Amino acid sequence: MSELRVASRYAKSLIELAAEKGVLEQVHDDMKLFTSVVSQNRGFQMLLHNPIVKSDKKLAVINGVFKGKVQEMTLAFFNIVARKSRESILEFVATEFEKQYNLMKGIQRASVTSAAPLSPALRQQLGEKLANETGKTIQLEEIIDPALIGGFVLRVGDSQIDSSVKNSLRKLKINLKDNSYINKL
Repeated sequence: MSELRVASRYAKSLIELAAEKGVLEQVHDDMKLFTSVVSQNRGFQMLLHNPIVKSDKKLAVINGVFKGKVQEMTLAFFNIVARKSRESILEFVATEFEKQYNLMKGIQRASVTSAAPLSPALRQQLGEKLANETGKTIQLEEIIDPALIGGFVLRVGDSQIDSSVKNSLRKLKINLKDNSYINKL
């Protein structure tokens, strides 16, 4: 069974149990913390994926890092996964948990890439417009890319709107290369 499929099942179980026990928000924060620790610490990530290190050693490190910082249910979940020798999928479980949490809460992630930072008013206006269009709460991520020159690239789910100057120049270049006047002579 693929890691993603297993991770999805573990995430679904955890999210359902957390919702049932009334600690969904705390467990969600714990999963965000776990993702942050893994992304910022390559050594920890390598430890989780290392097949030579025994599960009890990995569990000791996980407990050392997260004990007292996360909900007891989250720590118990980490222990269960470690006893099954599946620490390597914890990273994927945290990602899947975030996806399922957003789906459950009606949150849509969107990213806007622009050449310069958006003003607070424009960011709010964009968030409100997207919320009206999708009918969901929008979680807007802002990315700055000076290479765009101007305009923006908006991604919502699997849709993309590219109204950047860079894209317009690229299209113009393609049109100029396809010089139809020379072909007609």
